[in-house]
Amino acid sequence: MTQKHPDFEQEQERLTYTKKYMQQLLDESKRDVKSAQENIRHAMADLDYLDSSLSYMNILTNARFFEMARSQKEGLEAIQQKPYFARIHFQKDGEDSEMLYIGKTSLFHRETQEPIIVDWRSPVANVYYDGRLGDIEYDVREDTFSGHLFSKRQYTIEQGELQSVRDIDLTTNDELLQEALSGKADVRLTEIVSTIQAEQNEIIRAHLKQPILVQGAAGSGKTTIALHRISYFLYTMGEHFPAEKLMILAPSKLFMDYIADVLPELGVSKICQTTYEEYVLQATSIKVKLKDSNLKLASLTEQDQPDEMMLWQSQMKGSLFYKELIDAYLKQYEKSVADQFEDIFIEKYRIMHGSRLKKLFLHDFAYMPIEKRLERIKVILQSHVRQKKKEILLMLNKKYDDALDRALNGIRDAAKRKSEVTKFIDERDRRIPLIERESKTTASSYLRRFKKANIKKMYRSFVTNENLINNHTQHWSAEQRLAFLRSNSVESWEVEDLAPLYYMHARLKGIPDEWKMRVVFIDEVQDYSIFQLVALKEGLETDMFTMVGDLAQGIHSYRALTSWDPVVELFPRATYKTLQKSYRTTIEIMDMANGILQQMDEDLPLVEPVVRHGNDPQFYEMTTLDGQRIVTLLQEIRSRGHHSIALICKTTTEAKSIARQLEDFLSIQLLSDHSDIDQKKLLIVPSHLAKGLEFDAVLIVAIETPFRQHSIDRKLLYVAMTRPMHELHLIAPTRDYFLLS
Repeated sequence: MTQKHPDFEQEQERLTYTKKYMQQLLDESKRDVKSAQENIRHAMADLDYLDSSLSYMNILTNARFFEMARSQKEGLEAIQQKPYFARIHFQKDGEDSEMLYIGKTSLFHRETQEPIIVDWRSPVANVYYDGRLGDIEYDVREDTFSGHLFSKRQYTIEQGELQSVRDIDLTTNDELLQEALSGKADVRLTEIVSTIQAEQNEIIRAHLKQPILVQGAAGSGKTTIALHRISYFLYTMGEHFPAEKLMILAPSKLFMDYIADVLPELGVSKICQTTYEEYVLQATSIKVKLKDSNLKLASLTEQDQPDEMMLWQSQMKGSLFYKELIDAYLKQYEKSVADQFEDIFIEKYRIMHGSRLKKLFLHDFAYMPIEKRLERIKVILQSHVRQKKKEILLMLNKKYDDALDRALNGIRDAAKRKSEVTKFIDERDRRIPLIERESKTTASSYLRRFKKANIKKMYRSFVTNENLINNHTQHWSAEQRLAFLRSNSVESWEVEDLAPLYYMHARLKGIPDEWKMRVVFIDEVQDYSIFQLVALKEGLETDMFTMVGDLAQGIHSYRALTSWDPVVELFPRATYKTLQKSYRTTIEIMDMANGILQQMDEDLPLVEPVVRHGNDPQFYEMTTLDGQRIVTLLQEIRSRGHHSIALICKTTTEAKSIARQLEDFLSIQLLSDHSDIDQKKLLIVPSHLAKGLEFDAVLIVAIETPFRQHSIDRKLLYVAMTRPMHELHLIAPTRDYFLLS
């Protein structure tokens, strides 16, 4: 029996006090919510017979009050069962020492303003994550504060009841972390605020106004860290960056479902969560039917020898050279627009020289998208027309006044005088209204010559433009030019085409404000091409990117990044961090996965598993799938307390085949991009969809389709091997199906 901490009773009293005070505030919040709702109802009812502006102000005030009360109520309810997870005994220089209890949100005593709970994102909480006992320093914005850390304490609180108390120094490899790691995988990712490690904390709290790139090993928690960084960002910068202007680009909808609970747990809502494909199509409003990107991956992995020309085209479309080709095409288009500028007239009077308009378009407004430049020129033109119209009318009125004066005073013959006066008056009364009418539409009529760009058609014109391709691709072979033109002769759309479409839209039209996010978080960034990142940076007009990925898991490296160098070059202000510790996998499993890592083309350091042992990975020889043996194996795994179990296959084709073979033996779920994970079933997962997920135990089956000595296959195998927390089982005719000797 574990001995209780000497302060256990005292800490229990503190927890009781906290819960009691929280309940008091919660009761008040509930009353406030109800009261605000009643007040809004009364104000709505009074709209008809009271002063409307007063009623609207009343409604607005109560709506704000209601939102505040509701927010407090929801915040308190969220932490009621676990108000805090740690405590520091800390003394800032020149101040009294404090016992600060750290949780997911802040709570202060209303009368004394003493902190009851300190938010984990607050600067002083950083003392818990990074500080060693003794004299320490910590930063608050631009200032550094010093003090003395007397103790750090961790709590296990379940359902509002104190289970254990521990005193610690470092958070690394402590009991709370080991307990968390020895636990069970869930169908959803969860927050880790109580076990954040020093190297993870450094990334979460890294400079918020600078981009950051993280190379994170499998199981290092990079996704979780990125999500916690979002929470920290909004806590610190939320005043300047509303949640609606932050965006997470996730690799798939399945992955979005997997991470769905984390941000609400961290008090974050309203943030845009989408996939790259979905974002581009929504931001550009371009209607295209994309081919399933996984079909190409499947094709490449199922062939004995991957199609080298297919690989080349995919890589080339994601390259900076392809961007240069499009830039050349857009330069031609820009010139064709500029050549349409001519002098503009009202009647016979020149309003503006075409050369001046052309200069505005090509030089003064060159930083703007082409159609935005034309909109700006229209505004300038309208202003010019209004000014010139006044000048013309003044000049004409004076001219006709002078002519009438000369006729009235200079012509003695009455009939002739009347004729001349009538002629001038008629001419004046005809011309001036005409000029008035013409001036109202001059700018609009002039700008009608500039047709709106159809991005989809323009891109199709680009990829089929034989002259442009031949003139700008001298380093391509004749075979490559022919293959490029032939593959694009029939209209089809792949994920590789989205970067050029988005880039062209940004350069020609600009990204609409509703889709112009100010801060971007990209998970699995290794699966992006450099062109995709360039296009996003250009379209969003920001470099505030948090990018996390692992080159070892770059299963789409045929069209994406194989090195971080171009990303570092694209984001010169970026902080670059590495995470090599794995918190997911046991030492035994990671040793096997490291063996695959060593076979890769990229020079990547081995992953360091946190000290946690388990069973050795097991190999089962099967030339055909034995459903009954699988049933027995699953029973054994579940008898050891593991519930989240995945059977991973290299390809979607084999996953479907295995699913058909096992559906009579077991309750199974074949995962697709849009699946809701059912943990009670055996999950059958194609290897490309397993990325980012974790399970208690994994079975990798390679009976029909072995893993080959090829870059893509090695990465798919590495992904599959690094998914389990506790157990790994390999099933194939021979061990070399898994690139094992």
